[in-house]
Amino acid sequence: MNAPHPAHTPTTTSNPAGGAAVPTTLPLDRRRFLGYVLAGSTLVAAADLGGAAPPAAAEIPTPPQIPELYDLNDMLTDAARPTANLITVVVREDGTATFALPRMEVGQGITTSTAMLIAEELDLPLDKVEVTLAPARQELLFNQLTGGSNTTISTYTPIRVAAAVARAALLDAAAIVLGDTVAGLVAKGGVITAPDGSSVTYGELAARAASPTTVEVEVELKDEADFAVVGTPTNRVDALAAVTGQKDYTTDLQVEGALPTMVCRAPTLNGTPVRVRNQGTVEKLPGVTHVATVSTGVAVRAETFGQCIDAVRALDVEWADGPVAGESDATILRRLRSAQLPMPELPPNPLARTVGGDFTFYFRSNSAMDTNSAIADVRDDGATVWAGLKSPVVAQQRIAEKLGMRPDQVTVNVVTAGGSFGRRLFFDAALEAAEISQAMRQPVKLMWHRADDARVGRGHPMGTCRVQAVVLGQEVLAFNQSLTCVETDFRHGLGEIITAKAADLPGGLGNQGFAQTIFALTQEVPYDFGAVTQTIIETDDRFNTGSMRNIYSPDVRVAGELVIDQIAARMGLDPYEFRRKFQRNERLLAVLDKVAEVGEWGRRMPAGTAQGIAIHKEYKGVSACLVEIDCRPQTTGRQIREAVTGPRVTKVTYAVDVGLAINPRGLEAQMQGGINDGIALALTSSLHLRDGHFLEASWDNYFYTRQWNTPPEVEVIVMPSTEKQPGGAGEAGVAATFAAVACAYARATGTVPTYFPINHKQLSFEPKPFVPPIPESPTNGLDLTS
Repeated sequence: MNAPHPAHTPTTTSNPAGGAAVPTTLPLDRRRFLGYVLAGSTLVAAADLGGAAPPAAAEIPTPPQIPELYDLNDMLTDAARPTANLITVVVREDGTATFALPRMEVGQGITTSTAMLIAEELDLPLDKVEVTLAPARQELLFNQLTGGSNTTISTYTPIRVAAAVARAALLDAAAIVLGDTVAGLVAKGGVITAPDGSSVTYGELAARAASPTTVEVEVELKDEADFAVVGTPTNRVDALAAVTGQKDYTTDLQVEGALPTMVCRAPTLNGTPVRVRNQGTVEKLPGVTHVATVSTGVAVRAETFGQCIDAVRALDVEWADGPVAGESDATILRRLRSAQLPMPELPPNPLARTVGGDFTFYFRSNSAMDTNSAIADVRDDGATVWAGLKSPVVAQQRIAEKLGMRPDQVTVNVVTAGGSFGRRLFFDAALEAAEISQAMRQPVKLMWHRADDARVGRGHPMGTCRVQAVVLGQEVLAFNQSLTCVETDFRHGLGEIITAKAADLPGGLGNQGFAQTIFALTQEVPYDFGAVTQTIIETDDRFNTGSMRNIYSPDVRVAGELVIDQIAARMGLDPYEFRRKFQRNERLLAVLDKVAEVGEWGRRMPAGTAQGIAIHKEYKGVSACLVEIDCRPQTTGRQIREAVTGPRVTKVTYAVDVGLAINPRGLEAQMQGGINDGIALALTSSLHLRDGHFLEASWDNYFYTRQWNTPPEVEVIVMPSTEKQPGGAGEAGVAATFAAVACAYARATGTVPTYFPINHKQLSFEPKPFVPPIPESPTNGLDLTS
């Protein structure tokens, strides 16, 4: 490394990437940080954020709730902080910059926003930044977990610091090459230019800027006012590849010898195989190469997935019933009711009145368009796995346990996936593929069938949410909420084996601790309602569950906002005006006012139609949603082939303030997806549990929002923010939309709904058989096109 600019104040130190001690240094101020130029043949730069975080402070002076002081994102960011200096930006000799993102791209656009941050600080064109997904790295303790809308929050500063360190090193090298001072040089577009017009490219400087030893460097980040890339609406860097079929997902990968593989599963949830009665016959079917019994079922490997389907359907297996054999929606609901906590006693005031509600939320599927899949090649001396994984480190560790290997013998590669909704925090397919490959002693390309995804995949647990508000005149004295639900599985921990094992303590005690913590760090009543209490109790750990978008917030928010409309009616106040009156957060007030203005709150509506409005605050962001719904007979009675119609949301106005929006266009797309999630949760999408199994077996059974139920008018408003840091965006669209739709339905029909989705009790399809466990491949697709 050549002599650095004096302002950078370098000192030689041991290499943080090599595991040796690194000085623990607090950030110098809001924009000045320490980083490292790491030893190497080309320029490699890293951040140093190992110092203590600045103390959290309450945003609101009134008695704060826990998430206002310290929320789930604070916890995840603090957990990632000690290893932030292991995240590096590399400048190559072709003038491009590369970054291996220790998170997973599932369609949320984080590879684009990450590339924008690097391009901004490096003064490099966006198309010269390549962001890949890092494989599992054991040293990234707590820092390779994708969840809680935390990616941008936790990586925002480390990525910028690493890019700024690289830029400073390039300027130092350019000063020598061009014979000028760093202060006189201009870096722009990957070229550094001197006052006399001479210039040199980043590529020409990459080797010169490298250092034989690791050097500590002080850098100053760009001021937000100088941003030219960040904050500019930008198309996704992978959009063209995605829409033209060039983007590779797991089952697109060509791994030598890995043949299509599928699993025959039990007719009851989590049943296990006892014996295969006709294995020899199935092994002789066309294309079939292997049949093996594993812990989750009977696996078949064949030349094509079509041959796998035929083989799975041909298997004759004796099964042991799963743990919920004979259970149904009704029996699980009775268990939940018996586990409910008592509500707090009322204050001794004869003039006080209670307003409340009791709401049921049925099981919902976390299935994404991209089914669970994984490729595994297990040998005697090691294993390699490819899959879409949001917690690859604990996946690596658990796979090693299953195979009887050390973690360093297992390589886990993270692949882009088409959606997650919390399901990919788990590694069900990767673990299963590794077990199958070991049993067959062959590489396998495992794909779950749609029926597998719906019937045994991760789902959002059934729950009840009760609300009790104490009202005196025009004031709310107390607001109590109690959520009781089937267990949400947090046994992925914080993305590594220590906390994963802690979550797996016997009797559900460890998982219950995670649930209580996450509930406390995410749930907040964003109104001035006097004494506020929110409690959770989870029961029944027999189901395959996971953290669906927003985890607990959609159900909690719906129950709360429905009761708030009832309180407003009791006080004789308009629902919007009531929310304004009791709002205690200026940012929330701004988004509320914006949707009311743009969405024309209070406009005259025909009978059977209505508006609904709701707000939500979480992950350092705020949002408000105003919807219009049509519940008239001519709409609810629409007939569409094999479809759920019912009420239709006809218009949505959504305002969101996530703090600094890295890519407003990507944020808008995220909100559009969340809006459709919220509509589906309110009206159409759920799983039906009958006799120990879920009835749904494909997307023609599971009624996510379809084109005929999608609003013709959707407007997303990205609000200018006073916040200088980004907040969470991945989940922000769901809760407020779900609640606004529920409130609109209540106003349009005059009846407050007590369970969701509202069509759940009407089975709108003929269930597919459970033996065989998957339907035959369709042959009439062209007949159904127009």
